[in-house]
Amino acid sequence: MKKLALLPIAALTFAASTLANTQTTLVIDSWRSDDAVWNEKIIPAFNKHYPNIKVEYRSPPDLDASKWNGDMEARFKSESAGDLIACRPFDGSLGLFERGLLKEVTEMEGMENFPSFALAPWQTDSGAQTFCLPMASVIHGFFYNKDIFKEVGVNEPVTKADFYWALEKAKRAGYLPLAMGTKDKWEAATMGFQNIGPTYWKGEDGRDGLLTGKERVDSKPYRDTFRELGKWASYMGDDFDKRGYNDAIKMFADGKAAVYPAGSWDIGTFRGKVNMGVFPPPVEKRGDACYFSDHTDLGMGIYSKSKNPEAAETFLKWMTTAEFAELLTNEISGFFSLSNHFFDVKDPIAQEMISWRDQCDSTIRNSAQVLSRGEPNFELEIWETSVGVMTGQMSPAQAAKQLQDGLEEWYQPQKESKQSASNGNCNCAPLL
Repeated sequence: MKKLALLPIAALTFAASTLANTQTTLVIDSWRSDDAVWNEKIIPAFNKHYPNIKVEYRSPPDLDASKWNGDMEARFKSESAGDLIACRPFDGSLGLFERGLLKEVTEMEGMENFPSFALAPWQTDSGAQTFCLPMASVIHGFFYNKDIFKEVGVNEPVTKADFYWALEKAKRAGYLPLAMGTKDKWEAATMGFQNIGPTYWKGEDGRDGLLTGKERVDSKPYRDTFRELGKWASYMGDDFDKRGYNDAIKMFADGKAAVYPAGSWDIGTFRGKVNMGVFPPPVEKRGDACYFSDHTDLGMGIYSKSKNPEAAETFLKWMTTAEFAELLTNEISGFFSLSNHFFDVKDPIAQEMISWRDQCDSTIRNSAQVLSRGEPNFELEIWETSVGVMTGQMSPAQAAKQLQDGLEEWYQPQKESKQSASNGNCNCAPLL
């Protein structure tokens, strides 16, 4: 465990005098249903410094984050959105800024506490303007049931061979090897394709290759990624096409499944329910370079039509401090602060996932930046193709070709990559 001193919070004395004696109410709008942590931990910590600023955290009432975008559009139309708005990375929030819905925070005090890679998802393409405060990243990998692994006699997988042997042993013992389904689609893409894919397309190098047109999605790394997802199907049990995200969670939590393809945001979901370990995406052979997704996932911005802009900026400035970074990371386990502050990370699974940064190269989801701006939407196409391969409705080559064809319809660097390929200048491997 890293033990480093927190920075002092003397800088928090920047509140304007008008806030000192006036009761102000701020509303935070977020798709994340972390109400208890915000209400019981984060907001009370803020109120120790600013007792006259009341803060309300507003998340989807039915816990359905898929409805949040629609809800927010209605609030923007009626100018009733919260004073502070949770920001998804890159294009979604950039669109809000370009519509004039988010306030620029480029020069706000405290922004110097964030490295450039953390700021990038909430900046304009030129990097000249910042419109949301970076909050947290999430890490992809695999949770496993230690008791099941011990019972069937397997160790934590390092290679792909280890991985499939563990699944096979669990299957023979009557357990569900992989707690996953394809009903909700995003799960197959996020915890499947974006989880293991960086190992094949070499992380940031591959992601940058798609952005510049130097790499193509119908090349071998992407076909290999889909090929692995196709193999998972035989370990996901009967009727996995009817199994949703919450169903998969329950099966792993109830001790019926050996492995759960995971996002770190689910660490708290299984705490106290499963004797759990975690491992990064397996490599081909021991000693190979490893890659994982450390996705810049969550930010916070100020609504441009906030009725309390001064108080909203005060809260956002407080979110730049070490105090907030520690609260966020340790109270919402699996969401890792993007700031430069140092502090103890208490959860052992969270500690383990963070440690991968010292061993492996990290990247973000390759659909997050630029590539999902056009139609067909690259992110949604990954949902469809991942499910298609896992359910046997598409071959890996067909899935990769569909993604490539979609990008070529609107994204110029990929259109040019097609011309280059047709001229024989592409190093793309032939389709299988």
